[in-house]
Amino acid sequence: MTVIVTDTGFSHDDWDNGFATPDERAANDTRGLHLTSDTDPAALAHLIVGVDMIRIDFPSFADGRGFSLARQLRLLGYKGRLRAHGHVISDQYAMARRSGFDEVEISEDLSLRQPEADWLSRADWQAYDYRSRLTG
Repeated sequence: MTVIVTDTGFSHDDWDNGFATPDERAANDTRGLHLTSDTDPAALAHLIVGVDMIRIDFPSFADGRGFSLARQLRLLGYKGRLRAHGHVISDQYAMARRSGFDEVEISEDLSLRQPEADWLSRADWQAYDYRSRLTG
């Protein structure tokens, strides 16, 4: 069982179409796209066509490559749902949102160790962006 984290707190997963890797996805596939953290950023442009949901795997909370992939996807114009999946901790929530993720998918076990209040305390991610203070 997994828990979805958004700016409003914990919720259940409402994505029913499943996920497929780039090699598994076929034309007109309604499944979301599952990317590993070592996905080549140069391959992203052709992968995102017609995809409503992309989930990027975080194999470790110390592996930040998923943040870079999310940012690259948004710079390429991806407008669909973008989900961080795996070992993302509450301290990284603001970074996930700033890099372009809409939500984070965590294990139920992690949600017990880092309850909803821990994540909500970082939900005001725009207020503490250093870049916004520089332009004032």
